[in-house]
Amino acid sequence: MKRYFLLLLLGTLTTLLEPSVIYAQFGPPGGGPGSFGGQDTRRKKEFTGAAEETPKGNGKIAGILVDSTSGKPVEFATVALINVATNKPIDGTTSDAKGQFSLTKLAPGDYRLQYSFIGYKTRDSQKVTVVKGTDINLGSVKLPADVRTLGEVVVTGQAALIEEKVDRLVFNADKDITAKGGDASDVLKRVPMLSVDLDGNVSLRGSQNIRVLINNKPSTIVAANVADALKQLPADMIKSVEVITSPSAKYDAEGAAGIINIVTKKNTLHGLTLNVDAGAGLRASNLGLNGSYRQGKLGLTLGGFGRAGYNGASSTLDQTTQVGGQTLRTSQQGTAFDKPIFGQYTLGMDYDLAKNQSLSANVRFGTRNFIQQQTQLTNTYANEVLRNMSNRDVDRKDLSNSVDMNLDYIRTFKPQQEWSISTQYSRTGLTNNFYADILGQTGELTSRQRNLNNNTNQEFTIQTDYQTPIRKNQLLEFGGKAIMRQVDSRFQYQLGGSTGELVFDPTNPSGSLLYNQNIGAGYISYTYVTPSKYTFKVGTRYEHTGITAKANENTNLNIPSYSNLVPSINVSKSLKGGTTVKAAYNRRIQRPGLQQLNPNVNTANPQMIMVGNPNLSPELTDNVELSLSSTVKKTYINASVFGRLTNNGISQIRIPSDTLAGAIITTFQNIGVQRTVGTNIFFNTSITPKWTVNGGIDAYYVYMQGLTPGADGKSITISNTGVSLGGRLMSQLQLDKGWSAQVFSFFRGPSPQLQGTMGSFYMYSVGIRKDVANKRGSIGLAAENFAGGVTMRTTLNTPTLSSVSVTNLYNSNVKVTFSYRIGKMTFEAPRKKGRSVSNDDVKGEGDGGGQPQAAPAAAPAGGRPR
Repeated sequence: MKRYFLLLLLGTLTTLLEPSVIYAQFGPPGGGPGSFGGQDTRRKKEFTGAAEETPKGNGKIAGILVDSTSGKPVEFATVALINVATNKPIDGTTSDAKGQFSLTKLAPGDYRLQYSFIGYKTRDSQKVTVVKGTDINLGSVKLPADVRTLGEVVVTGQAALIEEKVDRLVFNADKDITAKGGDASDVLKRVPMLSVDLDGNVSLRGSQNIRVLINNKPSTIVAANVADALKQLPADMIKSVEVITSPSAKYDAEGAAGIINIVTKKNTLHGLTLNVDAGAGLRASNLGLNGSYRQGKLGLTLGGFGRAGYNGASSTLDQTTQVGGQTLRTSQQGTAFDKPIFGQYTLGMDYDLAKNQSLSANVRFGTRNFIQQQTQLTNTYANEVLRNMSNRDVDRKDLSNSVDMNLDYIRTFKPQQEWSISTQYSRTGLTNNFYADILGQTGELTSRQRNLNNNTNQEFTIQTDYQTPIRKNQLLEFGGKAIMRQVDSRFQYQLGGSTGELVFDPTNPSGSLLYNQNIGAGYISYTYVTPSKYTFKVGTRYEHTGITAKANENTNLNIPSYSNLVPSINVSKSLKGGTTVKAAYNRRIQRPGLQQLNPNVNTANPQMIMVGNPNLSPELTDNVELSLSSTVKKTYINASVFGRLTNNGISQIRIPSDTLAGAIITTFQNIGVQRTVGTNIFFNTSITPKWTVNGGIDAYYVYMQGLTPGADGKSITISNTGVSLGGRLMSQLQLDKGWSAQVFSFFRGPSPQLQGTMGSFYMYSVGIRKDVANKRGSIGLAAENFAGGVTMRTTLNTPTLSSVSVTNLYNSNVKVTFSYRIGKMTFEAPRKKGRSVSNDDVKGEGDGGGQPQAAPAAAPAGGRPR
């Protein structure tokens, strides 16, 4: 009976594997080398567990297994050959993709066949007598479905909150309670090594030069503005966040500090489902509907999400500039009320062309409607004498719509040997306008101003990747990629008197920027695992970038093409007790993003003018990292130290306006040198099986050097140094009867900049949730910063200007969340992973990306044991 049990166990395991895995071990169905028929002896040893002393002959038994209800073939079912006299299995096989099976080289005797497969009742055949030369065809054998009603299933184990893999840190976000009903930026605040400021800008280890992908896919709206793009992605749909600090050569070279990949929840169920998620709060409300349908080889998904916010803020500004030998001081008080609306709608399809081939397509539409009403009361003093008073009412509109379309094909030859080709077209339309009324001292309308700025950002990408294992401990990867990108920005200013009639502003003429960027890239990467559990991953990537640009339709901008060779080395060592040590080096490129290139002069606040620089060049960064992770009893600890050197850095600089208005102009230049060293420490511990606590501390020291205008108008070299600290702490408690609770807190200390210091800020939240209707739904209540809002103080200091800006954000919030799932669902076997385009090459307010990396079959887990 032991052999019989082993036969059934191994047969069951095969149903949990991809067909490609079965083929790799035993070959595809049919004759020929590597097939079931061509490797009979090996098949018995590795799969059936049959005794080696089984008598041999020339008899044969064949048949076809079919579903008794649908008549469709039952593939990969176990067929055991049992000796009637001993009642023991002596041979066996599995059915192929057409349900066919055959047993050959059978000795004369009396036998019984037993058929088994998950989801079907085990069935025994009648006695079959084999004589010398017998060729028996049993025809169609019908297997009845095994339909059972399951009672309540209690799951006591939980997935680890943090998982460490060879090349990334994975934060499993789907257990977060207080972020429910929020957006992606609320989730990223919880992720180790990441920091999110009040505007939603993301930084990794103190740097916003990162790349953000969603499901390994880029988006033009993410490239344009990461903070706004994250607000379009609901927190409820995020499964995990992957932080890759040392990307291999397979990744695009963009993202100086690293890559962030946001993985959304994917439906692996069979049937028709509909999820409803809703929330209402003092600061924002949301509604989401997501449906999926899967039958046979076809899967469809359709989803929609909307979020509306309402929030207030106030600010004070006190700045001093030196212009024309005079000292100008500006004092400004402002209030703002935001009314953002974000939406996202997706339609996806995947289809299995064959057992080892799949095709997937996806269309995503995103929209952002950010409307802000501001009041600005400004006093300007020249040598401490009041020179001007200004009262402005400003309506600011920051709108966008984006479309991403993907078509991806992947073919798997055997485990880890696969070829893929992926295409993507993306287009985003951006509108960044403001409409200002200038009022007199008694509130009368004196003049009007309007700035119209329309932008289009589109790109087409095609890439192909191939990977193959070499023996059992090596993996070779190589591929190529082409990106064709175009940015079109058009802007104009209009002025009007008290009558409201608007005409073109001659002091701020209209303009345009047409920016074409073509990138060609190729890479090769090699992974080797030694018998002593060292893993080496080395590679290099070559990228060539060609740029053509025109300003104002016919003025050519001479921006030279450039080529870069970016190497990468990753080494990890698995030690006893689940401890892993990793070391890495890589070089990264940071290309300028749309907002840094845009030459439109934005004077929505005339005291803080913004303008881009279309002549920016990319920056290069060298990174080194050493990390250690281990599990001590019930506590997981990850600690790392890192160093980063950036030359020709794209730096944000502030210079005084050449007018007597006391304004500061913010723009970008390639003037920076930055050297950063730091550390990250993170822990996760289980105090009890139902109570977990996790948190961490981030710290880094930075030295920055760059150029700024001096008092005599000539550029001078300035530098700044500083230390920044940040951290987070979260506790989760699972209670009885479906109740759960969570507490979260986060802080970031002052951050040094080239010309000053960005202020510190913090946040905290508490939430409870109750599962209802047998966990088909839940009701939750969460509160954020309920004791008051957040205040952030930012200072700037140069030889020609000084500024102190204080912002008060009234973001106290209480929200109620509700979710419910309807529909019939049954589990199906895990589906093959698909490839997709992954553009990691544009600098924004913080964006990065990447794709999952495959490891050799013999590679150790290299992380926390599960």
